[in-house]
Amino acid sequence: MPVVSRVLRSPWFRLGALLAVLAAAAGSLLLWSPTELLRDGVPIPVFLLVYAVATLAFVPKPALNGAAGMVLGTAQGVPVAVAATTLGALLGFWLGRALGRDAVRPLLRGKIATALDRRLSEHGFRSMLLVRVIPGVPFQAANYGAAFSGVRVLPYTLATALGVAPGTAAYVIAGASAGHPGSPAFLISAALIVLMCLYTVVAGWRAYRRSRRPAPEPAADRAPELSTVPPSGR
Repeated sequence: MPVVSRVLRSPWFRLGALLAVLAAAAGSLLLWSPTELLRDGVPIPVFLLVYAVATLAFVPKPALNGAAGMVLGTAQGVPVAVAATTLGALLGFWLGRALGRDAVRPLLRGKIATALDRRLSEHGFRSMLLVRVIPGVPFQAANYGAAFSGVRVLPYTLATALGVAPGTAAYVIAGASAGHPGSPAFLISAALIVLMCLYTVVAGWRAYRRSRRPAPEPAADRAPELSTVPPSGR
């Protein structure tokens, strides 16, 4: 049926499907708790899958990483949590690019949106690495923002795996050593988490201050300055 085929291929229909998937994932939290399931102890492949699906359901990553530390410990929990975070980022990226990109990209016409799209498209690895390293940037928003841009899959994946490693390790170590709050491992990881939070607040405040500064007056609009030097007589 041509009409049905056109509707299914419509960018707006696919965007609606993406929103429906995300709403269903978030609503599923009323029926199951990812962190409780992970605490029960599951094989690593199941852990990876549960973690990835939980990121689609907007479960906070610190809670998932803490569960990884409590279940798997530090040595095994850190690489597994980094791999699970990367898998969740890839899943969100794939959904965003397959279902929402065609509808959203024509709307990216503002100066800021266009500049971000160009930067992600031309400097994908460096830009995504910066986004992942800076604490406070919403994980899911970064996934879909990258999906709607022109960044390639490989730079996106590598930058995600490298960028999330420090913060993920801090939360995994905190979860693994939560039973011994006076231990050096817990204190160091807690201090790192506090520093990341402070850095987020400072970076956000500086960005706000920059946005409040008046734009410089274009050179063409400035009145020409009159010379105070009298012309020399002959």
